[in-house]
Amino acid sequence: MAELDGKVAVVTGASRGIGAEIARRFAAAGAAVVVTARTTEAGMSPLPGTIGETAEQILAAGGTAIAVPADLARPEDRERLIAQARERLGPPDILVSNAAVSYFARVEDFTPRRYRLMMDVLVEAPFHLATLAAPGMRTRGEGWILNISSVAARHPHLPPTGWAAGGSTVYGMCKAALERLSTGLAAELYADNIAVNALSPSQVVPTPGTLFHHITTADNPDSEPPSVMAEAALHLCHRAPRTLTGRVTYSQDLLAELGLTTCSAEGT
Repeated sequence: MAELDGKVAVVTGASRGIGAEIARRFAAAGAAVVVTARTTEAGMSPLPGTIGETAEQILAAGGTAIAVPADLARPEDRERLIAQARERLGPPDILVSNAAVSYFARVEDFTPRRYRLMMDVLVEAPFHLATLAAPGMRTRGEGWILNISSVAARHPHLPPTGWAAGGSTVYGMCKAALERLSTGLAAELYADNIAVNALSPSQVVPTPGTLFHHITTADNPDSEPPSVMAEAALHLCHRAPRTLTGRVTYSQDLLAELGLTTCSAEGT
């Protein structure tokens, strides 16, 4: 049996980048995957990728997937997402909150609309989705919740360099809140046999988003393939929940801890 045979996984922000890679990897491991994001048609976003394309790639590889559009800034869309997952594939066993919207500006230049949108998508949505998915996991006796974080959650060193000097405070603040949510929720759900973890890339991943914001380049030799994050995510979402929970961890660190290499992931 594959690691996720018989499991239903919801992966947000799965139209491109890390989310799409996690969705494909989970499907290859046997999960029925709910692929969700806002982008349903080419041209809706300045970035490439749609939820339909990710779902089609999974189906073409012999997996099971459905594409469910959702704007995670909207509470009603979050509720509809979990309801459709339940109706069409079954109650989610795994929830991966990866969706993001990112603006980079100094605090004094940040607009209230952008601030609210980032908080809604990066903090409120994972919180709300967890409350919607956890009861079903509790009923079935196990579950896995994974929140995708970032090194931006770390406190900056002074004098600042890189992101810290370029307006990453709000993004980092949201990710720090997400990490605290993860550890707190892990404690609350430990008795229910539900694992909750936060996972960040060890190195910047060249996704459409990071390339768009000029955080890295496609040929950066120090970058990390998205497949490494997907492999780490898989191991946080299938092992016995109480054995690996409450972690704020990094992709390559986790794989090394588990005695795994990233070579196979880099070759995919």
